[in-house]
Amino acid sequence: MSTSVLRTADAWWVLTPTGAAKVHTSATTTAELLADRPAIAAAATSSDTVPVDDLALVSPVTAPCRVVAQMTNFASHVKDSGGDPATVPLTFFRKSSGSVSGPFADVVRPAHVRLLDYEVEIGLVFGREMPVGTTVTDGNLADYVAGLVVTNDISARDVQLPKTQFYEAKSYPTFTPVGPALVLLDADEITRFTDLRLKLWVNGELRQDMTVADMIYRPAQALQALTRFQRIDPGDLLLTGTPVGTALSAPPKPIMFLVSLLPPAVKWKMFFKGQARNPRYLRDGDVVEATVATDDGAIDLGRQRTVVRYAA
Repeated sequence: MSTSVLRTADAWWVLTPTGAAKVHTSATTTAELLADRPAIAAAATSSDTVPVDDLALVSPVTAPCRVVAQMTNFASHVKDSGGDPATVPLTFFRKSSGSVSGPFADVVRPAHVRLLDYEVEIGLVFGREMPVGTTVTDGNLADYVAGLVVTNDISARDVQLPKTQFYEAKSYPTFTPVGPALVLLDADEITRFTDLRLKLWVNGELRQDMTVADMIYRPAQALQALTRFQRIDPGDLLLTGTPVGTALSAPPKPIMFLVSLLPPAVKWKMFFKGQARNPRYLRDGDVVEATVATDDGAIDLGRQRTVVRYAA
């Protein structure tokens, strides 16, 4: 049975049917908490609770940590970007852990950014060290993946695209909202990973809605590739991709072909002029909400709610 772990600035909590029970632990990091399973288990059965709404929740994934992300990992997103899912390679990029923020914190757009986009994603949080060369399979996946979180891979498209600079475009402070809960799953529950549905709303309008069944490279396959070259430690975070519905969308193929013939400076000038008219990019004051859950509610990672603020 899953256990939902919450975090405030000074404590860890477990969500129970009657509220949030404090975890009596000396852990200050996610890795340390995951090593103190007896304290988590004790809190899960405690009757000494407080209302969850009284807690000022922060990210249940603490920084510093490794934040790795999979690129174009949903078939619907690949098709919307003008690609062929059958030919998309398994690709990773890094985000700064300084971008990690809480599930209800503001998303702050830097003053020089013009095209701010959203991407709801499932985050895998690791509970065990994975040295380079670790063998990961569907059968032992639960030995390494401790739990799941809702994440939003906020992206500055006008930084990302001209320079193919993913690291900068996705690493500004507040560009990785995480939580509200770190949901610890047992081996049987992890087998329901493909039943999870990702949803994202902007100002109440549903923008993204897709199950993991649309995912191209699922966790065991992704981790087997990642651990060929990247060490993973407890508390690290892997974002697993986003489905169709982001603000960025590819133009029709004939237009893409014609534009590809233009000099880069002209091409990007045309692109940004067109994207500036796209109303789906995030504006000052927009409210972004994101959820990940199975349709039957058996696994529910909670609801994230952030407000976009433009830096002066």
